[in-house]
Amino acid sequence: MATKRTVAHARVLITGAASGMGLLYAERAVAEGALDVILWDRNGEKLETIAARLNAEPGRSRVHSYQVDIGDPTSIAENAERVLAEVGGPDVLINNAGIVRGKYFWEHDIDSDIIETMRINALGPMLVTRAFLPRMIAGNRPARIVNIASAAGMISNPRMSVYASSKWAVIGWSDSLRLELVQQGHRHVAVTTVAPSYISTGMFAGARGPVLTPIMTPEYVVDRVWTSMLAGKPLLLMPWSVHIAKVTKGLLPTAIWDQMADRVFHLYTTMEKFTGR
Repeated sequence: MATKRTVAHARVLITGAASGMGLLYAERAVAEGALDVILWDRNGEKLETIAARLNAEPGRSRVHSYQVDIGDPTSIAENAERVLAEVGGPDVLINNAGIVRGKYFWEHDIDSDIIETMRINALGPMLVTRAFLPRMIAGNRPARIVNIASAAGMISNPRMSVYASSKWAVIGWSDSLRLELVQQGHRHVAVTTVAPSYISTGMFAGARGPVLTPIMTPEYVVDRVWTSMLAGKPLLLMPWSVHIAKVTKGLLPTAIWDQMADRVFHLYTTMEKFTGR
């Protein structure tokens, strides 16, 4: 696998770039001197303002904004064609866009909660990657794909059934894609799957971290993701307690794990006061 030290002179595409961690990734790309920084978000007006500000930054980066609904396959396809024609294929793709619904499963609306969550969180990253991956493979130069999943995709939690299922899907697809690229000799395209616990972006407002699992700052997470992406690290779990929980859950009988997760780590009550953005 070819290594990357920075994204200087590279094309970087970020979904969900109008706020939160997506915006931080964009700012990081500009700071490192990326040739082109391509911003995707469904909030087109806000994205244009951000692009104008970043284009005014000293340096060589050209920042492009595209209003894209990651939950709409047609929007993805049409805008991917525009990017390929107007800018060129990205060398770095960060599938960051996502939504969360913090409810019991039977409280979810079918269209606006279940289908929308699966479209944006699970299907969206697949379709975006499918649109650009052939160009990445053919480019035969170091390329990176970052798929933002969640610790919820590995460790179940009440009031997160649909969100967790979407992130389980991302983890399974993302790591399978990594293996396929390696198996077929496309080692220059590295896939990093990211599974963090709660981050203080506002997306999980009201949620509290389990015992030994502090809520992380977006700046800290972006820094860890960026370093892992450049190194081509296959899987990034954050914080360290997610590693412990993953292993412990795999070793213990389900009934014992449930008691430990609930009574010791208070994992199963973390979403009780969730409000979201």
